[in-house]
Amino acid sequence: MKFILNTGRTIRQGKYIENKLGQGYAEETSRCQIHPLDLLELGVEEGENVLVTSAIGEVVLMAVADEGLPKGMAFVSYGIHCNSIIAACTHGTGMPDYKIHEVEISPTSEDRKTPVELLEQLGGVRYAGN
Repeated sequence: MKFILNTGRTIRQGKYIENKLGQGYAEETSRCQIHPLDLLELGVEEGENVLVTSAIGEVVLMAVADEGLPKGMAFVSYGIHCNSIIAACTHGTGMPDYKIHEVEISPTSEDRKTPVELLEQLGGVRYAGN
């Protein structure tokens, strides 16, 4: 199902900003907020995983019902999960376009990856202690 993806910061995300590899930050930035009627149409219940696919890539996120969003729009907090599906092009501004991306969202049985796992997938190296 096609959606418009909007991204941004959340208050809950700010609570965990000092530990971006911690559990709280990972949970907040791996959520995909969707209107409850869209979840119903997708056949997905809150807490289940969805696959979000853009022209850039794809990422598995946890579906969260949000009546405050218009139908057809999804929201994901800034972070490595969001950056996996947002184009890096800045158009000379130094900041990628984090608003109004077209994405496809579908149910999935795949597991969500942690921020460290996503970074490793992109070629990052795990340091001792992580």
